[in-house]
Amino acid sequence: MSDTHFGFQKVDESQKATRVRGVFDSVASRYDVMNDLMSMGLHRAWKAYTVAVANLRPGQQVLDIAGGTGDLARAFAKKVGASGTVVHTDINEAMLRQGRDRLLDEGLVLPTTICDAEALPFGTARFDLVSVAFGLRNMTHKDRALAEMARVLKPGGRLLVLEFSKVAKPLEKAYDWYSFKVLPRIGQWVAGDADSYRYLAESIRMHPGQAELKDLMKTAGFGHVDVHNLSAGVVALHVGIKC
Repeated sequence: MSDTHFGFQKVDESQKATRVRGVFDSVASRYDVMNDLMSMGLHRAWKAYTVAVANLRPGQQVLDIAGGTGDLARAFAKKVGASGTVVHTDINEAMLRQGRDRLLDEGLVLPTTICDAEALPFGTARFDLVSVAFGLRNMTHKDRALAEMARVLKPGGRLLVLEFSKVAKPLEKAYDWYSFKVLPRIGQWVAGDADSYRYLAESIRMHPGQAELKDLMKTAGFGHVDVHNLSAGVVALHVGIKC
């Protein structure tokens, strides 16, 4: 078997999914609170920007991958209306349950399913839009996942990848200090779990930067890819159009 990265550690590919699942099982119940604390609320602005760029219309079909607690799925559902569909998915049952329950509490019933982005259980050319927010970096074979996302999109359909990326160089030292000194302490304080948040910081450093991810998306079948840097590159929104 081949090795892959789990944060800064090298692990057997067969172990990564289980270990990532353990991280999100651990943090699921406090995930939204932690997002607000970690990003100082900026994750809400990043997601709002993504929804604006999506520019969805009533009746469109949307797949939200690694949808977790349902922030994007909820916003997309309001845009596509009763005549459209938003399928809310995640590979992690604990995260998906948190999102489903939260959506149900708000009176929103969406198709919800556990699935692996590297082997999507959907027909070819089904969706107008596919989104993945803060989930791609945890996938073992990003090239396979991106190819699957391209497969389920209609020709001319769009993929939106919102993910932590490579921060502008003048901010690197401050960002590293925050990520490796402050973030694990917040994780211990709020979620009782420093190690999971240390992994999240490491996983960001191992994720492809803006240019590399753009190339991966083009290889996967996206003829045109735009990159929108947010918060000085802390996060980037990649928008790919299927050939």
